[in-house]
Amino acid sequence: MSALEPGSFLAELTPAEREDLEARGRVREFARGDTLFTEGEQPGWVAVLLRGRVKAFSYHEQGGEALLAVRGPGALLGEVAAIDGEPRSATVKALEPVRALALTVDEFMSFLQAHGRVSIIIMRILCQRWRDADRKRVEFGMFDATGRVAQRLVELAERFGVPHRTGTGEESVRITLNLSQEELAGWVGASREAVSKALRTLRRHGWIETGRRRLIVHDLQALRRHAR
Repeated sequence: MSALEPGSFLAELTPAEREDLEARGRVREFARGDTLFTEGEQPGWVAVLLRGRVKAFSYHEQGGEALLAVRGPGALLGEVAAIDGEPRSATVKALEPVRALALTVDEFMSFLQAHGRVSIIIMRILCQRWRDADRKRVEFGMFDATGRVAQRLVELAERFGVPHRTGTGEESVRITLNLSQEELAGWVGASREAVSKALRTLRRHGWIETGRRRLIVHDLQALRRHAR
């Protein structure tokens, strides 16, 4: 199992709760690009990520994707549709090879009934997601594309960054999650051209470095200041 994201669903479970959860489910493997859930479908199962990362998104009516979130190891997926019985609100695809613990809706609900404390954990996670969605809506009205790109790069560096030592000896942050410019554009609500221009601006300041499937942040504090 990969290192769990701090604060994720699985990270918040006790060893006994985790053991019971694993006993009720089964492990499934997904290749990069595989679809776990499809927007609009009826919920049949929920997933807990054990390894790998996924993206949740909706399709624009005019084409393209609106990226809603990126989830990593420990995340619970599909729980809202399982709880309220409504069709899925987003499509979820693997950004890299994924291993997930799969439970049917009935198995998941039985687990919640057996562990009342876990329902509080889910409520807290959902509240965090709603707050994050509200914050991003505010960002759309307050910041231009460059500011929104800077905000998402800060988030990626904090969640998926590892230390990277440069040739000058300075320590930077390498973002280990590879998002395309199209995916980043869908996340910040801008065109690919606007995102490309924003990345050029950030490179010109010397705050980031980009290459083929590589993104290094050289000045995280400068990105944070620009994203305020």
